[in-house]
Amino acid sequence: MLNFDKTKKVLVTGGSGYLASWIIKMLLDEGVNVNTTVRDSLNIEKTAHLKAFDKNRQLRIFKADLLDSGSYKEAMEGCDFVVHTASPFFISGFKDPEKELIKPAKQGTQNVLNTAKQMPDIKRVVLTSSVVAIYGDTIDIQKTSNNIFTENEWNETSSVNHNPYSFSKTVAEKEAWKIAKSQNQWDLVVINPGWILGPSLSKRKDSFSIKTMIEFGNGTYRTGVPKIFVGVVDVRDVAKAHINACFLPEAKGRHIIVSKTMSFMDIADIIRKHFKNKYPLPSIIVPKPIFWLIAPFLGFTRKYVTKNVGQEIYYDNSYSIDNLKLNYRHVEETIIEHFQQILDDGLLT
Repeated sequence: MLNFDKTKKVLVTGGSGYLASWIIKMLLDEGVNVNTTVRDSLNIEKTAHLKAFDKNRQLRIFKADLLDSGSYKEAMEGCDFVVHTASPFFISGFKDPEKELIKPAKQGTQNVLNTAKQMPDIKRVVLTSSVVAIYGDTIDIQKTSNNIFTENEWNETSSVNHNPYSFSKTVAEKEAWKIAKSQNQWDLVVINPGWILGPSLSKRKDSFSIKTMIEFGNGTYRTGVPKIFVGVVDVRDVAKAHINACFLPEAKGRHIIVSKTMSFMDIADIIRKHFKNKYPLPSIIVPKPIFWLIAPFLGFTRKYVTKNVGQEIYYDNSYSIDNLKLNYRHVEETIIEHFQQILDDGLLT
């Protein structure tokens, strides 16, 4: 960790979330004062773990809503940095992507960043974006110059009707850069993580990452998994990236935060090796033609299967190492500790 100026105060939006909880814990462990926002500040189930970190009474919890203009103002008062993590995260299971994903992602970014423009103490805003703001489908890698994704690429293939979550992150990040350029009080630093895994600090199951890890262990994928590749990164590394983006004066621009590219079967094999075949993990890869046929029944579109299944992806994470001074954890450690956490917390039932 860096040597922090402990006179600085940080606002972390979406404080009860999987990633935000780690950011808050790490900041409090370093003695930094933190404000955070949640939708329901009276919901003990979602805030108890945050209060448990606050041994020196350096955390204040505020109520705020992405769609409520001005609701972040009180929480932002006196803060030097804003870390905006709050955004809806649904890959599937939604009925109206415009209402459930795109509007809150864009409008929430507008509310937080426009409020920051009104607060004279704010020096930097750190935005949680995603690698899906860099590409929409894995086949997009074929358009890159060296068959590798860098921070120079933007997702140009997603829409409301195709990969709407990816579209929401792209829209939100572009809006953030637009607002940042409209003022000169604070600068914007963006974090573009891959698929975040690693142990959770709460027992909540509503994180997509936690839900998927549970599904690996409960037999959801026992009949097999498609050949899908993802860029995996430890939640603690992503949290550190956000914190370093606040406190390193030289931090700037976008940052791909990915440790290693893996397939779903690679992840299953790590769990199988460490936990000795105790769980009904997938043992075969479902052929692409078969997965294409059954995809609509599993919540995937056939267009998604065509453009993603079987296509390997590669990321250049060198800028995050140089600019944010990151030292990535091994993904095996990430996956083992994540699976152990869901066992210890009794989530695999």
